[in-house]
Amino acid sequence: MFAVIIAFIVCGAVTFLVLSVVRPQSSLTEMRIETLRRQVAAGDASELVLPFSDRILRPSIQGFGRSVAKMLPVNFLAGIQKSLTMAGSSMTATTFVTLWAVSTAFFAGLAIVALVALGEVGAQGFVGLMVMAAFGFALPLFWLRTVVGSRQRLVSKSLPDAMDLITTCVEAGLGLDAALAKVSEQMKGPLAVEISQTLREVSMGRLRREALSDLGERTGVPELISFVNAIIQAEQLGVSIAQVLKVQSDQMRTHRRQRVEQTAHEAPIKMMFPLVMCIFPAFMLVILGPAVIRIADQLF
Repeated sequence: MFAVIIAFIVCGAVTFLVLSVVRPQSSLTEMRIETLRRQVAAGDASELVLPFSDRILRPSIQGFGRSVAKMLPVNFLAGIQKSLTMAGSSMTATTFVTLWAVSTAFFAGLAIVALVALGEVGAQGFVGLMVMAAFGFALPLFWLRTVVGSRQRLVSKSLPDAMDLITTCVEAGLGLDAALAKVSEQMKGPLAVEISQTLREVSMGRLRREALSDLGERTGVPELISFVNAIIQAEQLGVSIAQVLKVQSDQMRTHRRQRVEQTAHEAPIKMMFPLVMCIFPAFMLVILGPAVIRIADQLF
């Protein structure tokens, strides 16, 4: 089985070697070496004072990430980039794919080192290697989904209060942009950050409906997407924005109350597992423990 693991590693190394050889363009490392050679020949060795991580390590990792990203479908990379945008991260899809590959290789390498140290080269060792590799593979995806879900919950939680503030400002005579600016000033959190970005895009000359549409897509929150669509339709049809905002505010308050009721109804089901696994055994031990001890004393 150890020979199978070694063969698997060698096969992967040979595959990457073949891909690097058949690729027509020069690698990033080769181009950087050639540039450095020219700088040294010209008497300009300013790049030599940079740390090793900036000169060699980081470009090598970025080149590896680009090589891995080229093997993945374009739609898959677009989905990763969309998830990173909803998470509020400035990371690119290529960087995430690089971290993904490094995480998988790191945990797989730890498993191989542990197997060699413990001498477990049988079927159990191979299963442990697969489990560690799967854990390293799933860890970045789990982190990304957790961050996206947490950010969307924060946006959904602050959205009704933001809608009330926008409605109050518009009814007081302010325009929609000024009302959104008040929300970004008075509130904190991811919703205020996204609204500030939308206002910056509008101030730079972008159409407001396009900026608002991107606001909904960047967050991925259904309530915010519905609000944005209602505002765009009201502007196109000439409907009073104050009335639309009031209706949207009432709907969001109703949705929030429904979510709270749904969470309250799910609480007994979620409490079932800790009750059965943690609390009931302790009750049974306290109640039946003395009786079991007495019965054991009488029998033995």
